[in-house]
Amino acid sequence: MHSEVVASRSADPKGPRSRSGGSPPLDAVSLAIIEQLQEDGRRPYAAIGKAVGLSEAAVRQRVQKLLDQGVMQIVAVTDPLTVGFRRQAMVGIHVEGDLDPVADALTAMPECEYVVMTAGSFDLMVEVVCEDDDHLLEVINQRIRALPGVRSTESFVYLKLKKQTYMWGTR
Repeated sequence: MHSEVVASRSADPKGPRSRSGGSPPLDAVSLAIIEQLQEDGRRPYAAIGKAVGLSEAAVRQRVQKLLDQGVMQIVAVTDPLTVGFRRQAMVGIHVEGDLDPVADALTAMPECEYVVMTAGSFDLMVEVVCEDDDHLLEVINQRIRALPGVRSTESFVYLKLKKQTYMWGTR
């Protein structure tokens, strides 16, 4: 298990948004702080301050603001197999009508770790993390397919996780 900084991909109703609908524009110092934390989510604020030219208190304040705005999260990233989740799958979903109610219902399911609206073959893509095949079957068959608006699903069961990282840096 290790700590990672994850740039937020979800809308945050609390924070201001740019004209493009994304997060508020960040200055070079905030971007440098994010990059430092992406390398090591437990890096001390004093060390980050040295690297970016700020005091420890100023770094602490900026990090808290980035967290409050939903720009990033600092989380522990685990290998699901080592913590009892033996089955992962990506589920492509075709929806009839409005996507939002279906996406909201999926977001509320604890097994759905990643929910994204897409343009392409599927309306929604959902990453599901389950304890075993029976749990996966229950989630797909009895919960996802039972949602109003879900027309069909296609499951892509993970055989082996080769890479899971959140270190895409900043742009």
